[in-house]
Formats: sequence, structure tokens, C-alpha cells
Amino acid sequence: MAYDPLLAEIRFGFGLSPLAPPPSGAAELLEGIHRPDVVEHLAPIPPFSEAVTLFHDLRDLRRADREARGTSREEAVAARLQATSQEAVKLRRRNLGAAYIRASETRSGFRERLVAFWADHFTVRAKSFLFQHLVAPYVEEAIRPRIAMPYARLLKEAVLHPMMLAYLDQTPSIGPNSRAAEEGGGGGLNENLARELLELHTIGAGGPYSQMDVRELAELLTGVVWYQDEPGRSYRPRRAEPGAEVVLGRTFSSEAELRTVMEALEFLAAHPATARHVSAKLARSFVAEVPPADLVDAMASTWEETGGDLAAVYAAMLAHPAAWGPERTRIKPPFDFIASSLRALAIGRTEITPLPEYRVWSKLGVPLRGMGQPWESPVGPDGWPEAAAAWVTPQFYAARISWAMRTPAGLTELPDPRAFAITALGPLASPELRFAALAAETRGEGIGVILASPDFQRR
Repeated sequence: MAYDPLLAEIRFGFGLSPLAPPPSGAAELLEGIHRPDVVEHLAPIPPFSEAVTLFHDLRDLRRADREARGTSREEAVAARLQATSQEAVKLRRRNLGAAYIRASETRSGFRERLVAFWADHFTVRAKSFLFQHLVAPYVEEAIRPRIAMPYARLLKEAVLHPMMLAYLDQTPSIGPNSRAAEEGGGGGLNENLARELLELHTIGAGGPYSQMDVRELAELLTGVVWYQDEPGRSYRPRRAEPGAEVVLGRTFSSEAELRTVMEALEFLAAHPATARHVSAKLARSFVAEVPPADLVDAMASTWEETGGDLAAVYAAMLAHPAAWGPERTRIKPPFDFIASSLRALAIGRTEITPLPEYRVWSKLGVPLRGMGQPWESPVGPDGWPEAAAAWVTPQFYAARISWAMRTPAGLTELPDPRAFAITALGPLASPELRFAALAAETRGEGIGVILASPDFQRR
């Protein structure tokens, strides 16, 4: 199949926009991930290194609040804690609005989709209220700048980031024979990070690793910590398991130092099983729920030949005929559905930025839960479901229809549905959909019919 500019925006981006022409070819699509990242400045999200100061303030104020109870300082401290808590909530909601603005206004929808893909691949979730505003800043700092780099660099930054270390309980983990264990400190060996690193981030479930590999890798990772009083991760040799570890047949140095951890991550990033596992996941997300075997083969081969150069792997995916097959079988997850709706209606900074945070949340955040994808809250470290069937249950689809029929009219002046069908889908709008939009009694209903249609939901 030949390159199709409309499919390029719909399948590999967030959909068509009246303000941005689709990329003229696969080369332009790829070039977009290398150009300066304009929308990150138009709709800023603070990096973790900045947003973590609010975490520290909240933690300190909670401690002060407990200590102040029953004293003359109780009301003043409680008021400061409430105000700081509200600021954390507002920041999380502003981050949601920024993510939608980026998806709506970007000239590189492929970049935004890749950021979302890797954020899901390296899922973290807030473990408590203190962390709830830090998920987007983690993505901003660890993932967004590295989506076109060698996979080893992305892997190291995401897996060893403070948010991942906190989410998977890495900091309490100590080597059973470490100096810290001998002194009676720490919580014992924790295998969470090692298991997810093998099962989700590299080799893949069912891949060529054993429980012994998980344990050896967990021992190798001991010493990597994030103490919440510090700005970022650090390495503590006294917590590390002494001696050499063997992971997937490779022996790693007996020296307790961060360099050994980095060497292990580079080894896993380049492993043939990683190449196949992650290439297949990319193909499922962007091309087809069951991608052709030769597509995955081409991507995995490129991975191995280039040492995991992600830009080259994307190019291999886009060069394959399956990428441009006319059958649109993937269903947009809820965030993508709302984002592509905003994009088609040209709803961006002008409409979203002036809204109070609570209105951004009520119109664009709360509906995600009804559709089955609460913002930044997947159930586990494996992220959101890949199967289309997960998003099209009667309850979830009813929530999509409700949002499509009611919300856009409260955000912008709606266009004529007949013109909008062409704006949103071009020739992919079926005659039946055009007729239904024309027959709607109001503009709001006509726009809702288009947005809720299978034609618009598929990519």
C-alpha cells in the first residue's frame, strides 16, 4: 500500500485539523519528531525536577500539621496545607489541559502519539496524594526528550527515574548480603522493578528469562534509590548485593556501582527478545491489533541492526505496506478520542487556557473515567489495555456519545456538520455518516453524530 496523508494523521497522529495540513510523505512524518518541540513551550508542563518541590512542601506541611494539632499554630498550618494541596490539584489539572492543547495544536501528531505510547510503556502511577501531580512531569522529563533516541537511553532514564523507583518500591530494596542488611537496615530484597523491567520494558512476558533472572537482576539493582529529601536518584553501595550477578546468561561485575546497573540496562535494551517484544507492541499500537509477522520482523531486524535506534525502527514501520492498509481496525482510546475531537474542531489554547482548572477537569478530565480511562490512573504497571474491545463496552461507548453530543458546544462555536464531516475525515466519511449529520436537528447533534461515529472512532 502507498503512503496516504490522511491516514498518516489519523493512524499515526491525533487526527485531521483544519489548521494543519497532513504530512506530505513518510519522510515529513518522521522529520516531525526531530524538529524543535514547539508545543511543549506553547502548553508547558513542568519537569519533575521543578514539580517535586511541591511534593516536598506538601510532605513537610503534613508533618507540621500533625505536630501543630492542639497548639496555637494549628489553624495557620492547616490553612497552608489546604492551599498547597489545592495547588497540587490545580497543577495536575493544568497538565491535563496542556496535554490536550499539545495534541490539538501540534504539527507533529506522530510525536505526541509516541510520547503517549512510551508513557504507557513505562507506566507509573501516583502512590498517594503527594505524588498525584508528578506523573506528567515524569513523562516530560524522562520520556518526551528521548522518543527518537536509542532505546537504551530512554530505558535508563525511565526505569531509574525517581517516579519509577517510588512506584515499584525500589528504594527499600537491599541486597540480602549487603552491609545494610548486616546492620539491620532496609526492607529486604524487592523484585518489583526487576520483574517489570524484564516482563514489560524489555524481554516481554513469556520471553527467555526465568525467576532466577528476576532475582539476579533485583540484586543487581539494589543500591539504586530515591530518598525523597533528595532531588533525584542516587546510588548507595552499602545497600547493594556484593558479588557478581548473572542475568540471561550474562555475568555482570561484582563491583557495587551504578555503572554496572547501566551496563545491564544497555544489555537488555539490545537483546533480540526486547527488539521483538517492543517492536510488536509498537506495531499493535499504531498499525493493527494483530500486526503482520513480516512487519514485526522488519522492525525487530532494524532494532538489532541499529542497536535499538528508535527513529530507525519507526522508519521501518512506516516503510512497510501494512502501515498504509485501508482497513482501520484500531479504536481510539478515550484520551485520544477527546484529543482528536478537539483537534478536528480547532479547540486549543484560545479555548482551554482561559478556563479555570476545575472546568478543564469537568469537561475533559472527568469524562475520561466514564469512558474507562481515568487520567494517569491505569490499574497496574502494564498500562492501558491494547485490545479495541476494552474501549467499546456499552457503558464506555455511551459515555463517548454523551460527551460528543454535549461538551463541544460548551467549548467553541460549532461549524456546519456537513463541512465538519470533511474537515474531520475527508473522503473517509461514509455517505451514511454524511447523511446522518445532515439530518440532525441541531448543529450540536450533527457534530455529535460525527464524533461518535465508527468512522471517527477508528484509526
